Amino acid sequence: MSAYQRGTELDLSWISKIQVNQPAVLRRAEQIQARRPVKKEWQAAWLLKAVTFIDLTTLSGDDTPSNVQRLCYKAKYPIREDLLKALNVHDKGITTAAVCVYPARVCDAVKALKAAGCDIPVASVATGFPAGQTHLKTRLEEIRLAVEDGASEIDVVINRTLVLTGQWEALYDEIRQFRKACGEAHLKTILATGELGSLTNVYKASMVAMMAGSDFIKTSTGKESVNATFPVAIVMLRAIRDFFWKTGNKVGFKPAGGIRSAKDSLAWLSLIKEELGDEWLKPELFRIGASTLLADIERQIYHHVTGRYAAYHDLPMS
Repeated sequence: MSAYQRGTELDLSWISKIQVNQPAVLRRAEQIQARRPVKKEWQAAWLLKAVTFIDLTTLSGDDTPSNVQRLCYKAKYPIREDLLKALNVHDKGITTAAVCVYPARVCDAVKALKAAGCDIPVASVATGFPAGQTHLKTRLEEIRLAVEDGASEIDVVINRTLVLTGQWEALYDEIRQFRKACGEAHLKTILATGELGSLTNVYKASMVAMMAGSDFIKTSTGKESVNATFPVAIVMLRAIRDFFWKTGNKVGFKPAGGIRSAKDSLAWLSLIKEELGDEWLKPELFRIGASTLLADIERQIYHHVTGRYAAYHDLPMS
């Protein structure tokens, strides 16, 4: 099956019937937040697992070839080797899932990863990130250029106006065009849930994005005032589950924005395990978009191994 053939027909009758029970979603979110963290003896293993889900990201206006190169080095060597040896996992090939950059920095990332001798995928944001308020022709060309430069994953932003005004067919058509422009590259569709107005809109946008052939649905750009939250995640995960039950197609999930601590990452892994099961706990179906999370995970692993917290100079690449 070609990349463009992924997805299903738009089912407007299904979309029109959707209504999210917000109080029930908020109760479920409170349960997750109140839960105890993973037991101490299992924490290091779960944190190392979390590393393998990270899309290590830099999306700054002052990005340069040198800091992208540094990011790529960190993606290949996310945890200090002596710490991995102490945990007897130094030979497991632990890396981040991908690196994520702006389209203009894709070539830098591809070059740096090739020089490092690794095959970590390069993801590029596109389609007028973060606002998505550019002409469709421009957004499609941005995807094509990023793929030409070597990006194998494209994180697109949707036009929020289409959601807020209920133009579901237009949203479906746009994402289908994004899907086609990606070719064989994976399509990760950012919903920017903090700007969609309601949890019902989040569910509907999730469903339309999956019907249109998205490989992943992603919460946020990280640039909105509200990013990845548990209520939004629950709604998106239930949509993924419903879509799987209806079509047999597994779509991935990527929370992004505001996930900064090791404790946060464990809560997200626990949520995925409970809502979708162990099948989704692999990089093909779960990612975490983050720029600073890895540093805190490495600090926690350092503490687990040595019994003390790291000074700044102990983990200079963090």
